[in-house]
Amino acid sequence: MKQMRITAIALITVALLMLAAGCTQPSGTTNPSNVTPVKVIRIGYQPSTHQMAEITAMEKGWWQQDLAPLGVVNVTDKVFPTGAPEMQAMLAGDIDVAYVGAAPVLSAISTGLDAKIVAGVNTQGSDLVVRNDLDYKGPQSLKGLTIATFQAGTIQDTILRNWLKQNNITPDKDVTIKGMNPGDAVTAITAGKVDAVFLPTPSPSVIVNQGKGKIVVRSGEMYPNHTCCVLVVSGKLIRERPDIVRQIVKTNDRAVAYNENNLDEAAAIFANKTGSKLADVQDSLNEWDGNWASDPNIIINPVLDYAKIQYDLGYIKKPLTKDDLFDLSFYQKS
Repeated sequence: MKQMRITAIALITVALLMLAAGCTQPSGTTNPSNVTPVKVIRIGYQPSTHQMAEITAMEKGWWQQDLAPLGVVNVTDKVFPTGAPEMQAMLAGDIDVAYVGAAPVLSAISTGLDAKIVAGVNTQGSDLVVRNDLDYKGPQSLKGLTIATFQAGTIQDTILRNWLKQNNITPDKDVTIKGMNPGDAVTAITAGKVDAVFLPTPSPSVIVNQGKGKIVVRSGEMYPNHTCCVLVVSGKLIRERPDIVRQIVKTNDRAVAYNENNLDEAAAIFANKTGSKLADVQDSLNEWDGNWASDPNIIINPVLDYAKIQYDLGYIKKPLTKDDLFDLSFYQKS
């Protein structure tokens, strides 16, 4: 009996010592040994100044640096020409995180993509450019012309078609709209194969600096304060490693703040990464009507408006709700 009392006292003492040392896990938290290991994070992005935060964070090593303490040993990124192929890659499980226009996300989620918008990336920042020899006097001037923009279901396609309809112009009847990648669209207008383009920065500045076009309408005039790109994370990563998702949002904020305060260096980083001319990037950032914006709370209504527009256009087959599209739990205002 005496031996049993001694053993019991010893066990209690050991337990108390472990608790004091932090060796036991408080109720409601995850035991680190049970956390799903994630060694690699794969990020998709597009070569637009809208998504400069991703590029800055990658080139300065911040993704790797910030995620390493959470067990991530490698962060890779892959460039996509537009949002449609990027969302196809996410549907296939080839990327975990996407910097992408809000509109392609709607199409992807409506067809089964397991992912959520966790933060904003930017607002506005696209331009309608017409050939120099055209006399633009307003939307009606576009009748009979051919306009190149991103493929159906993208932000640019959605905003352009909606703006044309608001100005009593029927897309694909009064004007011809051609879906193209940005490089192909720039080539098309410089070669005189199309009359106008509606593209995100820096492509409009590339055309203007080549003397092949003029900016006549900015996207903020078509749809004031509209959301453009968003930060999307796979549902699997959200469920299994919310700590990683939270850090991804923080690192994005870190890169946004750096870009805003170091615009010349950010432009040089972008130009080097994408192969753009530095002068085009700098001109683009000096004249765009865009803004880098991380807070997802301010983009809810525009994104839901896109969902309605896309439903009306027949791009998606069912209405989408805030809960279908967003997880607002990861963004923390600093």
